[in-house]
Amino acid sequence: MDADLTRQVEASFDGAADPRFADIMRSLVRHLHAFIADVHLTEEEWAAAIDFLTRTGQKCDAKRQEFILLSDVLGASMAVINVNHPTGGSATEATVLGPFFVDDAPEFEHGADISGGAPGEPCFVSGTIRSPSGDPIAGALLDVWQSDETGHYDVQYPELETPQGRGRLRTDDAGRYTFWSVQPEAYPIPHDGPVGDLLKAAGRGPMRPAHIHFKISAPGYRTLITHIFAAGDQYLQSDAVFGVKDSLITEFDKTATFDFTLAPETP
Repeated sequence: MDADLTRQVEASFDGAADPRFADIMRSLVRHLHAFIADVHLTEEEWAAAIDFLTRTGQKCDAKRQEFILLSDVLGASMAVINVNHPTGGSATEATVLGPFFVDDAPEFEHGADISGGAPGEPCFVSGTIRSPSGDPIAGALLDVWQSDETGHYDVQYPELETPQGRGRLRTDDAGRYTFWSVQPEAYPIPHDGPVGDLLKAAGRGPMRPAHIHFKISAPGYRTLITHIFAAGDQYLQSDAVFGVKDSLITEFDKTATFDFTLAPETP
């Protein structure tokens, strides 16, 4: 590694107005230069990397974020989550947001069917939201979303005009939530673009084990983004985005029950 060059590039950020930005960029430069030296990167390989990133950006649109997929399959999404969401052993573990979250999903009452006609075997999901001390959290907001039995999310259907397998609910006074949806199924992440090319080159598959996404928020608590995974799924040990944690695996057999614990906000 050309240490003089690395120091010169690092120093170019000394005038940045934001000290955090400067720290991040200097560290990025050090690691990038060390990586280039470590693998003896060729000019052709660097050009191929730039082409790959260009194609990744070109694959993004209002309904697909290829860079999120890239972050996911490289384990970067989970690395960021693990750094920023330590549980201390008392809160439910977080996992990846994924590319299919949508703001302002429709709100439903307790026990409602959020499937919206999505194909699949009906499944009843319930549980309780609690604090680390075990107290129920009333009025917690749950965003829930999942794929249908074909492995597709509603936003992947261009002709679909209403949400399916997606909704918002609030816990009752006892911290409980209940809803009907469809049994989650394993499915492949989108792999018809650059990220798919990367997986193919690596000899890796695109499959994710069956799961339901949750985003849970309540005043005074840290927002939790996580999944619950179907026990026994064949892809639990080979999740394409490294999002499985043992504590998030539960039985699905026409019903599923899972209790969540939210971590308090840090001062």
